[in-house]
Amino acid sequence: MVTMKGWILLLLWGAMSVLGQRILKPALSRVQIGQRTFSPLVMLSLESTRSSSRRGDPTFTYVRRSPLVQDSKRFLSPWSKWSECSAKCGQTGVQKRTRSCLAERFWGVHCNEATEEGRLCIGHVCSACNITCPMGHVNADCDTCMCEDATLHGKVSLEDGSPAADARVYLQAKKLKLLTMADNRGMFRIPGVCPDGKNTLKIKKAKYAAATVTVPESNRRNLAIQVQLHRSGKPYVFRSPEDKARRVGQSVSLCCDARGSPAPDRYLWYHNGSLLDPSLYKYKNNLILKNLKREQSGEYFCKASSAGGSAKSQVAKLAVIGRQEAACDSQPQSHLIRLPHDCFQKATNSFYYDVGKCPAKTCVGKLDKGLRCKDNISYCCGVSKMETRDISCDGYTLPTKVIVECGCKICTETKIMVRGRATAADNGEPLRFGHIYMGNKRVSMTGYKGTFSIHVPADMERLVLTFVDRLQKFVNTTKVLPFKENGGAVFHEIKLLRKKAPVTLESTETNVISLGEMEEDDPIAELEIPPNAFYRKNGEVYSGKVKASVTFLDPRNISTAPVTQSDLNFVDEEGDVFPLRTYGMFSVDFTDEQGTESLNAEKVKVHLDAAQVKMPEHVQEMKLWSLNPETGLWEEEGDFNLEKSTRRKREERTFLVGNMEIKERRLFNLDVPESRRCYVKVRAYRSERFLPSEQIQGVVISIINMEPEPGFSSNPRAWGRFDSVVTGPNGACVPAFCDEQNPEAYGAYILASMGGEELEAVPSAPKLNPAAIGVPQPYLNKLNYRRTDHEDSNIKKTAFSINMAKPSPNSPEENNGPIYAYENLSECEEAPYSAAHFRFYRIEGDRYDYNTVPFSEDDLMSWTDDYLAWWPKPMEFRACYIKVKINGPQEVNVRSRNMGGTHPRTIGKLYGIRDVRSIRDPQQRDVSAACLEFKCSGMLFDQDRVDRTLVKVIPQGNCRRVSVNSMLHEYLVNHLPMATNNDTSEYTMLAPLDPLGHNYGIYTVTDQDPRIAKEIALGRCFDGTSDGTSRIMKSDVGVGLTFTCSERSATEQSIFQSQRNLGQQSPRDSGRQSPRDSGRPSPGDSGRPSPGDSGRLSPGDSGRPSPGDSGRLSPGDSGRPSPGDSGRLSPGDSGRPSPGDSGRQSPGDSGRQSPRDWGQQSPRDSGQQSILVLPGQSPVYPRPPASRRNNQVRIPMTGQRPTY
Repeated sequence: MVTMKGWILLLLWGAMSVLGQRILKPALSRVQIGQRTFSPLVMLSLESTRSSSRRGDPTFTYVRRSPLVQDSKRFLSPWSKWSECSAKCGQTGVQKRTRSCLAERFWGVHCNEATEEGRLCIGHVCSACNITCPMGHVNADCDTCMCEDATLHGKVSLEDGSPAADARVYLQAKKLKLLTMADNRGMFRIPGVCPDGKNTLKIKKAKYAAATVTVPESNRRNLAIQVQLHRSGKPYVFRSPEDKARRVGQSVSLCCDARGSPAPDRYLWYHNGSLLDPSLYKYKNNLILKNLKREQSGEYFCKASSAGGSAKSQVAKLAVIGRQEAACDSQPQSHLIRLPHDCFQKATNSFYYDVGKCPAKTCVGKLDKGLRCKDNISYCCGVSKMETRDISCDGYTLPTKVIVECGCKICTETKIMVRGRATAADNGEPLRFGHIYMGNKRVSMTGYKGTFSIHVPADMERLVLTFVDRLQKFVNTTKVLPFKENGGAVFHEIKLLRKKAPVTLESTETNVISLGEMEEDDPIAELEIPPNAFYRKNGEVYSGKVKASVTFLDPRNISTAPVTQSDLNFVDEEGDVFPLRTYGMFSVDFTDEQGTESLNAEKVKVHLDAAQVKMPEHVQEMKLWSLNPETGLWEEEGDFNLEKSTRRKREERTFLVGNMEIKERRLFNLDVPESRRCYVKVRAYRSERFLPSEQIQGVVISIINMEPEPGFSSNPRAWGRFDSVVTGPNGACVPAFCDEQNPEAYGAYILASMGGEELEAVPSAPKLNPAAIGVPQPYLNKLNYRRTDHEDSNIKKTAFSINMAKPSPNSPEENNGPIYAYENLSECEEAPYSAAHFRFYRIEGDRYDYNTVPFSEDDLMSWTDDYLAWWPKPMEFRACYIKVKINGPQEVNVRSRNMGGTHPRTIGKLYGIRDVRSIRDPQQRDVSAACLEFKCSGMLFDQDRVDRTLVKVIPQGNCRRVSVNSMLHEYLVNHLPMATNNDTSEYTMLAPLDPLGHNYGIYTVTDQDPRIAKEIALGRCFDGTSDGTSRIMKSDVGVGLTFTCSERSATEQSIFQSQRNLGQQSPRDSGRQSPRDSGRPSPGDSGRPSPGDSGRLSPGDSGRPSPGDSGRLSPGDSGRPSPGDSGRLSPGDSGRPSPGDSGRQSPGDSGRQSPRDWGQQSPRDSGQQSILVLPGQSPVYPRPPASRRNNQVRIPMTGQRPTY
């Protein structure tokens, strides 16, 4: 038996002689350490920690093998190969081998075995240096070649061109060898480096990624190289794996790509949170799984790593089903649509009808050959079979299409858009013609009114946009904007912080700038800039006057919350995204006295007043951060240290002091990482009925996290975070700070907007209604729900406040929403409608839409390729409106009934119905007007031929048509076929193919999102112009049709009164403005027509149609047809009925509703019809009875008097 010292001596002796090895062998069989004896050959744990010695030799701790946990081998990968011996030639060293835990989340349960072990080894046999030098000679360390007569000159610069002072230059050999350091100008000189094309240098500098450069091959003995360093940062995943579906036995490829400085050099893949063994799956940034089994279904993600850190991708779901299993559930889900007011269903005792719905989830389709990151064709569950059902209404039958079977089909292709308006936070001044950047690439500009439109690439995961004011009035603003992943547009209001006026500083003096100026309160922090700290980008010290503009975003002012830059997130060392709680942001801009040259500054100190940090635990965690404008993520700049000082005041105070350097990044943040996180479930609805089928997608839900007063008062003093999420088919889960111990520890304000319009929250006064709010008692009281007008009815009703009380795991009523713990995000996202949630609703007003083929304008994936679809293309939506003027003492309801007009597959069949109530003109007592939607004419879904929609405009009650817009009438006459109107209580037309403008009383807008198209068209119709917008009805301009309506009798009911009598809630009265008037301009309206909208008139335009097909007028155009223009469709025009098809309706098929269908009609008009007239034909209609022949009315054009 030998002691530890004796064992070490034996090791050295045994390494030097054969005799020593013979002696060493029995000694190694048992080793005594202290009072215990171990066998080195069975050791399993090797603790490799740096010793205090300079060489950093490992210290080994040997422990006895513990019994294996049952099935633990399933969670550990096989051992790797033994590493090379660490010893130099002829010496004793150690070899290592490792294995990894395949279930990180179960560490300690299944992975308590050692993951690293070592064994002793003897180095290789010593030999002479074998390096051959093409020029020069080998150096003393035998690791490179040297040339005494050669000299290398170099310059190292940063991204902005400034010198990289103190950068270290290494020779890359077997071990990095420090050669020199760059001076203050970024220059360095290295003698003796051979220009043989084989020597490689590595340049390093703190906070910058190392750069590698090879000395070029040359015959010259004096060479010069230039190197640029890029700021070091964590990797950024720009492409995550996609959801896929496969059958058992098939193969799949999942891909992940990341970029960064330095570039990622390692990828790891995880399945359901467990690491997949790299040695087994042989993956890099793509994971290939062959011969799939059912148990391989689940969630996959990758983690990209570099010297700068790690980043994790989004989770992708892989579904693996049986070989013969159905790709989709053929049974449709329930989906209710609202029927017209006169279609009450006694069987269900409601106005709703179940038409079914197929969820658009990924399914297994036909696969092409080869393994690809993205399948060439994506398949989704969708409609495979529909049936037409006739719904009995009051006096007529309403056709509707019902889904009876779902199946796997090619996914509907959609476009993703983000629209918005960028304005100043203080006074609403628009950012005119500002530049918009996506990363380093300029992608768009704002318009004159600050509006913008961005097309989001299909593979985009995180949309980061930076708004730059060319006039430098506003701070450059970086925003992370959520969007609808399934297609369509989302509207965002971008609030900009106005730059603070610059002050003049002396560069040779110490300068102090306050951060945050609130009345009766101290600044949050101060910037201290020492003398001679400013320097030019070339590294020269700047002497002279400095113009300094430092703009501070003060969280003590709650109105500044929407101005928050980015989304206040950072990525930790493991690649997980965590939130930050801000104590203020500041933008820094230093220029020379003329304001022409940007200056840098070094050794700048930030003094944060510790008294402003009201949560004591945050003092130790405070850090200084800077924003990466490419990723929209915050990156750590440095820590703070506690110091006591008497700055500006006589009493001694405590400050947090941090150091910073102002170079290429100019936006900084005083933040604390926060781990107490939750999610809030919010849903948005079309009305106060809060029906599941009336949920709205694309609503922006925003939350302002509030900082409490000391003692966790319910009255917060400042905001700490601002977040936004877009609602999907199952609402939205909004992240927020929360606390389990004290319900009042954190508070939040939550608000919702859609298209620039704020939605209303459920009221909290005079009494809480848990059924309406969506949260049961007693949890509702614990959350302290309060709408903003709870105490003052004059305040807007568009937000509510709650206490962020984290649900208690021991309380069943708190574990069903609306607050979810951070780790239960999937539970929040998949929560059923019956689970508790908060609610917003939209005041739709007196409007109603009915489509024969059901379609949700919020979910573009619900589009169905049917000839009777209202919108024929899911990637382009064209909205058409006609302005109807009503002369009469009361507001009336107006309906458009839209049917196929000229297409042989749809002629006489119903597309849909639109109802709208006229809005009183605020300037005229007995005049109102309505903007009525109708189905635009054009190609149907097969893009084979056009259909001129037969549109019937029918006002409710005793109304008589008195005029038709003369230009509209002339257009219809010149573009046959034409509908003949003999019924003065309505108007029938074949809708124009051209996108006409306001001079015709027609308003047409095309957009990638149906709601945006309709909102813009409505704004123009209200305004009566082709390029303006309004929410105040202007009834005398841009009118298409005019009716005179007599006062309703006392016993006659409007449709809205009939709804009240049937137990339905009455839509809100719109008064003089639009039902949804908020005093804001139309969302997305830039003051110009959207791309592709040719309905706008040129300056000086006469408003008459020009030759061609644009619907726009040329200056001086008379608006009359050119000579020889018969007004017929051109030969071969696909919109013309086929031969043999007269296009005329039979006398008994006018498409007109029965007298009971729509209000009450005059008895003399009950038998009149509207018919089609084809080119070369005369109108033919039944001759009226003798008793009515003298009552015919000739319809005058505008400016004419009616004749009888």
